Amino acid sequence: MKKYKRIFTIVLDSLGIGAMGDSVKYGDIDVDTLGHIAKSVPSLNIPNLQKLGIANLHPIQHVTTVENPLGYFAALNEASVGKDTMTGHWEMMGLHIEKPFQTFTDTGFPKELISELEKRCGRKVVGNKSASGTEILDEYGEHEIATGDMIVYTSADSVLQICGHEEHMGLENLYKYCEIARELTMKDEWKVGRIIARPYIGEKKGEFKRTSNRHDYALKPYGQTALNALKNANLDVISVGKINDIFDGEGVTESHKSKSSVHGMEQTIELADKDFTGLCFVNLVDFDALWGHRRNPQGYAEELEKFDRNLGVLLSKLKEDDLLILTADHGNDPTYTGTDHTREQVPFIVYSPSFKGNGSLGEFDTFAVIGATIADNFDVQMPENTIGHSVLDKFN
Repeated sequence: MKKYKRIFTIVLDSLGIGAMGDSVKYGDIDVDTLGHIAKSVPSLNIPNLQKLGIANLHPIQHVTTVENPLGYFAALNEASVGKDTMTGHWEMMGLHIEKPFQTFTDTGFPKELISELEKRCGRKVVGNKSASGTEILDEYGEHEIATGDMIVYTSADSVLQICGHEEHMGLENLYKYCEIARELTMKDEWKVGRIIARPYIGEKKGEFKRTSNRHDYALKPYGQTALNALKNANLDVISVGKINDIFDGEGVTESHKSKSSVHGMEQTIELADKDFTGLCFVNLVDFDALWGHRRNPQGYAEELEKFDRNLGVLLSKLKEDDLLILTADHGNDPTYTGTDHTREQVPFIVYSPSFKGNGSLGEFDTFAVIGATIADNFDVQMPENTIGHSVLDKFN
């Protein structure tokens, strides 16, 4: 018998809460996304996260602990190798990633891959380096418009990104080139987690803007996940944000693309007014994409405050048989060197209006407690070869 009818799982993309025991192996020393953001700003107003117990879980400047937090909370360690988006999300739903996805952050993509991409697309490639999306457009946007060349770049993630002007290149052409890139990068030596179409508008440097017509072409998960198990049991699996892209549609029954993290929370609030049975799985990417990678703690803090305001609205709509899970997929300390993700523990904060208890659950050795707990709630068997264990019996 299911305990909760609806489970809302919200990923605050990159909101790490301190270095993992093995973070030094990843070049991450004394990293702490949430803690360092708070130390970098004059104030941090997150009353809803505060009352759920976030400061009880992790010390935060400007945010005091509360005597009786509304929720239960724990720190989660990542069992998989890596610190990227797909690894974190796939592990949440039960997959143990033992080989990291390919990255080309330091070198750009191999000449052989670029040559084949140029040949198949009929366009010369420019860029081919690690860069932020705004920087690469300022550098090459006017050139692409004038010549028809194609901007290809990467980041700290396992991604190949292609920029295309919505009018001059056209969205359909951009998507076609990304499909070609996805096919080419299925080779082991070139295999990246995602190909991302990055459409933009504007005519000159300083005025270019990326649009919401982004599309991700992800690898399919290598095995069945908790999402597949839920869908196969005829439960709703509703994705908001880039969840559908991260799992390449596997196990998803309904998908909603978001224009921003604020929009993603607005969509989630709307879904809370609808009757469904199952999981609403949400990714809020702006924390990571707009502020973490760009090393902007002030912007990150302001994004947290925006989230907290909408969190308050969502909390007011939750029913007695709803469960809320707040978590993250990795860290991205905006005060750290470089632009890469950081290997960190992530929060696991759970709340239901029906809770009578609260407090610390300590820490767990994998993100996969999330998927296992959700599956357990709906009396669904986790697929073979998955990891994780349910902690459902700890909530009361």
